[in-house]
Formats: sequence, C-alpha cells, structure tokens
Amino acid sequence: MDVTLRRYPPAQMASPPYALSPSSISSFKECPLAFRFSYLDRLPEPSTVWTAKGTLVHLALQYLLDRPADDRTVDAALADLDRARVALATDPEFSSLELSDDERAGFDRDAEQLVRRYFDLEDPQQVHPIGLELRLEARVGGVRVRGVIDRLDLAEDGELVVSDYKTGRVPSELFEAKSLAGVHMYALMCEQTFGRRPARVQLLYLSKPEMIIATPSDQSCQGLARRTAALWSAIETACVRDDFRPHPSRLCDFCTFRPYCPAHGGDPQDAVELRGPGTMVEPMLPLG
Repeated sequence: MDVTLRRYPPAQMASPPYALSPSSISSFKECPLAFRFSYLDRLPEPSTVWTAKGTLVHLALQYLLDRPADDRTVDAALADLDRARVALATDPEFSSLELSDDERAGFDRDAEQLVRRYFDLEDPQQVHPIGLELRLEARVGGVRVRGVIDRLDLAEDGELVVSDYKTGRVPSELFEAKSLAGVHMYALMCEQTFGRRPARVQLLYLSKPEMIIATPSDQSCQGLARRTAALWSAIETACVRDDFRPHPSRLCDFCTFRPYCPAHGGDPQDAVELRGPGTMVEPMLPLG
C-alpha cells in the first residue's frame, strides 16, 4: 500500500536509538511508523487490561521463583499474586485502568487462573533460577542490544536455559518462529555476556497452558546476528531520510497510534497531543 507520509519538521528529525531490544526489533518489522512513535519519539501509550495483567502475573511468578525451592507451592504463588497487587497498586499502568467492580473481579480471576496454570507447565520446586528479571546488554551483529530475561535457569545437566512467560494466546505453528525470535535473541546475548550459549529457550504460555521449546544453533545464531545488523542499517537509513512508512495490517486495530497514521487518514505531526496539556495541536484531530 503506497502512503504519502509528510515529513516531520527538521527539529524533530529522529536519531537512531541507543540500543535495540527484542520488542523494538519486532516493532520495526511490523510497522516502521509505530516504531518511530514508540521508540524514537517515545510517545506515551495507554495501559490496557491485557498488558497490566501480564505485568501482574510476571511479578507474582518472579516473587514465587525467588522463594526457597520447598516454598514454591500453589498457596505461596497466590500469596505472591496478592503481594504483586499491592506492589503495583499505585503504578500508572494499574492506577489508570478504569474498571467496574465486575471488570475488576474478572481481572483478578483471570490473573489467578494464569498463576495456577503455571503449575501445569512445570514444577517450580525443580527449577534452579540464577537470574530473575535479568537485564543484559550485548553486541549482536555489531549492534548494541539490551533486554530483560524473565528467567535464566541452570538445568540439572549444568546447561543454561532461557525461560519467558507469556499470558496471551498460543501462536499457530505458522507463527512459532516469530514468537521465539525474542528468546533466541536473549540466548545470543547470554552467549556474548557469559561466554556460554543456553542449551534451550522456552516460552511458557500460561493461558493454554503450553510450552514451546527450541534449541539455539550455530546457524540460527549467525542468521540472527546478520538479520539484526541488516535491520539496524534499515533503521539508520530511515532516520537519515526521515522515512518511517506505515505498514497496514490486522495489528492496526490494536495500535494506539492509528488516529495519527496516514494509512488511516491521520497526520503523524498531530501525535504530539499524546504528550498531554501544553502540547495540544490545533485544530484538534477528530478521533470519532
């Protein structure tokens, strides 16, 4: 789809980011314009029930796996879920949610169900985590990449294992490789940082529940490094040319920036209003 994208004023020309992350890499592939809004302009995006629920469950499982192995029971996990609710109560991601009493009750039931289903995937008493919410930064294909690993385990055979929790739907086989791209990147970052490549990477889908496991290889790691270098080059070119073209797809239905996208009749310059009072543009963009 050809879209004429009006350029930003020179003062707003974008510079390449300090580093990439698995999420920003995915964003640029899916839609360069949304990537610019999120990762270069850093425009705020409203929290959603789905992202907030994921944050809550991730924190509860982080608390659980931080316990001594013998204490990692279902009752302990539910207590940790309550602890996570308290810890996040004033976080803007949660405090900005406008839920009715029934919606709040449904939110809490869903979160509890996700935590309970975790125990259908593995026995946490047999897990040996050596890193929880582990922040890493490394060079991949000559590109600075950083990210946060949900969990890095030491398996019984002494091998490293990267685990990532997912609270959304399990992808079809057609999209499994795309879903695994992030944990493959984490595996490569571990190899660059620790000098050891994880023996496997795994996605734990709590909603099913189902686990997707893959083994990083020389071929997969080398290919990932080449693709990362090529994508970085594309980002640099887009910044120099100020050319971040939208890529319309089914994901547009869930995009915060759709009202400002030329593919949907919007103007990217109007997105400045997302920054709030004092930055509102005139005339106001009709959002109806």
